[in-house]
Amino acid sequence: MRFSRREREFLEGNEVGRLATVGSDGLPHVVPVCYLFEGGVFYVATDYGTRKYRNVRENPRAALVVDTYRPHRAVMVQGEVEVLERGEEFRRIRQRFYERFDWARKDPWEEGEAPILKLRPLRKVSWGL
Repeated sequence: MRFSRREREFLEGNEVGRLATVGSDGLPHVVPVCYLFEGGVFYVATDYGTRKYRNVRENPRAALVVDTYRPHRAVMVQGEVEVLERGEEFRRIRQRFYERFDWARKDPWEEGEAPILKLRPLRKVSWGL
């Protein structure tokens, strides 16, 4: 999935979006999340006890919207989620969360303690950009 320069700048300049997941019960679950956007992929740190984690284990499809109201701009993606729990990519992204977010530095986690969701977009739509 390719993003335009304006879409990339918008996504890299924001840090909060709304992640939508659906579990086996078929009910949508939407929550605000802090994200990293790198290489056309979105990363979301979470905990094992969260509904979004349980949902992506049951159904790896998800959507994320990053938007601002004034001016009205947004990027919405739909795609597949992979759960990262260990390894080089996990450690690299965890470090990026520590660099970008104060809350991550205050509550660090090791491999196997908290997963990172990797959302690979399959579709996207944007407006106002």
